[in-house]
Amino acid sequence: MRSGADRAAAMVLVVEDEAALSDVVQAYLTRAGYATTTARSGPEAVGLARTMSPDVIILDLGLPGLDGLEVMRRIRAFSDCYVLITTARTEEVDRLVGLSVGADDYLTKPFSVRELVARVQAVLRRPRAVPGAASTSTVRRFGALEIDTTAQEVRLAEAPVPLTPTERGLLMTLAHRPGQAFSRGQLLELVWGDRWNGDDHLVDVHIANLRRKLGESAESPRFVTTVRGIGYRMGKG
Repeated sequence: MRSGADRAAAMVLVVEDEAALSDVVQAYLTRAGYATTTARSGPEAVGLARTMSPDVIILDLGLPGLDGLEVMRRIRAFSDCYVLITTARTEEVDRLVGLSVGADDYLTKPFSVRELVARVQAVLRRPRAVPGAASTSTVRRFGALEIDTTAQEVRLAEAPVPLTPTERGLLMTLAHRPGQAFSRGQLLELVWGDRWNGDDHLVDVHIANLRRKLGESAESPRFVTTVRGIGYRMGKG
C-alpha cells in the first residue's frame, strides 16, 4: 500500500473535454495528494501520456480529435499504466470494449468524484508482485510459458508478452499456486483489492484478454483453465 509520500509522487492524467468536470476531478485528486495534469482532446492525451509517463489515466471515451478507445489503443503501445475509463454510454458493450483494449476499471457518468478518487487509490494499492513471493528471483515454467514473479516478466517461447498491470496481476496470482482453483471473488480481492465492490464480470474480461495474448482460447486453453462453477486455475501447459 502506498504511503502518503508515495501517493504524492503518483501522477494522474485526467482526460476530459468537459472543463467544469475536469476541474472538479483535478481538484479532488490534488486534495488527495496526487500530482495531476489534464488533457481536453484525444491527441493531447496521447502526447502527454508519452511525455509524462503517468501512473494512472482517467480517460473519457467521448473526446474530440480521437475517440477514447483509439486513445487507449495508442497509449497501450508504449505504456502499461492503469487506465480508468469514464463514459456517458450506458450500454454494457461499450464498457467491455473499453476493457478489452486495456482499461483496468470504468465508471459510468454521472459518477461521484469521491468514488473516482477511491478507484484511483484502489488501483494504486494493487500489488505489483504476488503476495508471499520469495525475495529472490522465482521463475515458473508452464510449457513454453515462463513467468518471472520477481522481475514481473512474462515470456512465451522466449518472446516477451506485453501485459497490462491487471493482466499481469491475474497471471502472477494464478501462477503462484498452479493447480489451485481461484473463484472470481478471490481474484478480485487479490488483484483488485479487498475494497473492490464492482462487477466480478471484470475478471472474465481480463482473463479473455490475457488468454488472447498467450495465444490460447477458452475452448482450447494451454495455460489458464476455466473451472466450471468456480473460476480459474493455472494449468501445467
